[in-house]
Amino acid sequence: MSVTYQVNEFVDDQKISRFNIQLLVWSFLTMFADGFDLNSLGFAAPELTRMWGVERSAMGPVLSANLWGIFIGAPLLGWLGDRYGRRPLIIAGTLLYGCMTLLMAFSTTMEQMIALRFIAGIGIGGIMPNTISLNSELTPKKFRSTLIVLMFMGITTGSTAVGLVAKYLLPTHGWQILFQAGGVLPLVVGVCLYFALPESLKLLSTLKGRRTELLATARRMRPDLAIADDAVFTNEQQSAAGSSHVRELFRGSLALITPLLWVCFVIALMANFFLNNTLPLIYDKYGIPAVEAANITTMYHAGGIVGGIIVSLLLDRIGFTVVALMFLLGVPAVMLLGTDSLGFTMLAGVAGMAGVMILGAQFGNNAAAGLIYPTAVRGKGVGIALSIGRFGAIAGPTVGAIMLGMDMTLQTLFLLAGLPILIGLVASILLAWLCYRRFNSVLLDDTPANHGR
Repeated sequence: MSVTYQVNEFVDDQKISRFNIQLLVWSFLTMFADGFDLNSLGFAAPELTRMWGVERSAMGPVLSANLWGIFIGAPLLGWLGDRYGRRPLIIAGTLLYGCMTLLMAFSTTMEQMIALRFIAGIGIGGIMPNTISLNSELTPKKFRSTLIVLMFMGITTGSTAVGLVAKYLLPTHGWQILFQAGGVLPLVVGVCLYFALPESLKLLSTLKGRRTELLATARRMRPDLAIADDAVFTNEQQSAAGSSHVRELFRGSLALITPLLWVCFVIALMANFFLNNTLPLIYDKYGIPAVEAANITTMYHAGGIVGGIIVSLLLDRIGFTVVALMFLLGVPAVMLLGTDSLGFTMLAGVAGMAGVMILGAQFGNNAAAGLIYPTAVRGKGVGIALSIGRFGAIAGPTVGAIMLGMDMTLQTLFLLAGLPILIGLVASILLAWLCYRRFNSVLLDDTPANHGR
């Protein structure tokens, strides 16, 4: 008689093993390469403006080109991931943006750079929702939030690495070195992912014709069990979800949770990309030396690593409330970045604190999106949230470029930059309250305590 396994229990009952550590490491490296690519143009921008003979304000379309690509790639490849699997979309996206980034090192015009950045963004957009979904569906519930946040810290670590490359190699190798390194890295990672990355067990249990892969993944995940060839895997959550239609993102209490989550994504990404892409240009305009500007930006991303650790520790304890706290403290941190009288050391410290709060909030958003949606629509839910968030990511550097062309003091510029974060604060407080009602707990889950809510 065949043994029946309930997939959610099968995943949640596993102990942290080599399987989970390998998944975390490869996901982290994927995000590392992603973060390196996303932030390389910000450091190359001052040199490119001089080479192309354009004003800083003209860099808006170049800085936002890959964000438009992500806007398209995240929901499209997230939907394909729900349909065909997370693994192939992660690998394809990594190889796509790696090729495009490498070609950027050979671009000679602004138009070429815009086109390459846009195509690269499509690949990057597909990686994010599928990687979040894959980790959500292969990790036991009690470690899920922590491991998703740790995985996403690869983006911040990669962003920090760009600053170090810019500091030590940009003066001698030129702006091309950023795109050469940023292109080769994901190509190497993408090839390795083909051999190392598993597919989602929860998703495989819902797809026909994938039984061999299902058994192989189950045995990798649970070597403590003797899983027979005729073992049956059932997915109760899939049945409870009812449908994989996008309307499931607005069923019951999700009708309010989903749009509020989008607001949190928009605000955090707008603040992040404003700082990430325009800090070097802002400080270049106001006469801060390039090396100091690179160090300040690097401190911002280093702060994000600390923010990720804080969120990973608190998200499993106080839920989305930790994101509200990040937004609350992020307002004064961003505003203080315009206080040039602080001196380099204090300014770098403030940049680190801004990174803790802004990037910490975004880590919390990413983890929450991967936790609150059922398997059938997880890729869609995360992908659409990331896509909607691109409006903020596009607005951040675009508004930054416009503000650079205006006659305002450094302090006024950053005071204005801090105001939108208040909107994120209000949305995150409401979202934390709604999640508590949905799950009867501060802890986030993909199964509500009452499906009617």
